Amino acid sequence: MIKAIPSDKQLVVNILADSFSQNQSVNFIIKQDRKKGERIKALMDYSFDICFLFGEVYLSDDKKGCALILYPDKKKTTFRSIYLDGKLAIKCLGIKNLFKAMRREAVISKQHPNELMYYLWFIGVSIVHQHSGIGSNLLQDVMNEGSRQKRAVYLETSTLTNIPWYQHFGFTVYQEIDMGYKLFFLTKALL
Repeated sequence: MIKAIPSDKQLVVNILADSFSQNQSVNFIIKQDRKKGERIKALMDYSFDICFLFGEVYLSDDKKGCALILYPDKKKTTFRSIYLDGKLAIKCLGIKNLFKAMRREAVISKQHPNELMYYLWFIGVSIVHQHSGIGSNLLQDVMNEGSRQKRAVYLETSTLTNIPWYQHFGFTVYQEIDMGYKLFFLTKALL
């Protein structure tokens, strides 16, 4: 895997917007209207920027997949993060969904352990290249990097079919909550 650079942003946004267009968790907070696709892109744009500030953005070697990593212990409130939060609220969520998103994030944060995390916020592969091993290779690289940094990998998924895939890589479900959809919390302990 390779570190993304700012000029890779549109590529990452497009991969993730396509990969997550039908995701329950994403669609829970996105205003569902004729601009849904644009709103999902705005969410992925925001996520790229936040991970660029407080984490890492990776591309697969062939640039057909990507992973966004966040270091929650390094995330802080800055003028830039406030600007990005405001932009997200306006371009993506809307007022009603803003409060829903804030409640959702509070619930999720309570489930996270009080330890250094290598938080896999998003991982996706371009739709036409899914099921070709790109995501598996990328996930293995992410796990190796988390281990190298001595941080356990954490993630959530609302996609039931993804759980066995993560379990194949040694992840375990440590929590499940109902948010109007099932959200599963997984971790891969340090080796």
